[in-house]
Amino acid sequence: QAYVTYSNIAALTHLAAKPAWEITGTLDDIKIWTHEEGDVLSLKVEMQVKIPSHLAFSLLSDFTFRQQWDKHFLTCEVLQAVNEDEKIYYVTSPPMTGHKPRDFVILVSRRQPCKPSEPYAVAVKSVTLTSMPPSPEYCRSEILCAGFQIYSDSNSSCTVCYFNQVTSGVMPYLAANLTGSSKSIEDTALECIKFLE
Repeated sequence: QAYVTYSNIAALTHLAAKPAWEITGTLDDIKIWTHEEGDVLSLKVEMQVKIPSHLAFSLLSDFTFRQQWDKHFLTCEVLQAVNEDEKIYYVTSPPMTGHKPRDFVILVSRRQPCKPSEPYAVAVKSVTLTSMPPSPEYCRSEILCAGFQIYSDSNSSCTVCYFNQVTSGVMPYLAANLTGSSKSIEDTALECIKFLE
């Protein structure tokens, strides 16, 4: 268990530190970057938010708030609170045309910074839970590595970076967004900023 939670945070830190991110879109308070490696595509969305970093951390690390701003989250319930900083959630996503709705069992690990220069971290990855086997109604999907890093800019503002590493399996969902229109990603980011502020 300790290894899984450690590797969750470590994977996010490693993903964030990768070189050669390419910027693909920019709005006033949002920048979108991508990183490709083999059949793995990673996405980074950087948002400028006018609230203190500790508040953004508290709102973003509680995934039960997620469906208030992310339309990809239909339902989200806590299956197990491992400890104060680790929770396992069960998430369902709305169906895409011609596909079954997806579901996920995810571990969310959160960490406060050790030093002022370090970010708050909220890391997400799929885990297997025997009490939640895949069901025929849903297509069980996997999150390799996703999450947030939150950097304090001032007492009243912060930079929130959202990361998601996508395998070719999730590509059909994102392909529509990334080819020609990153609009859905931008919309979600705008909703996230609105929710936080």
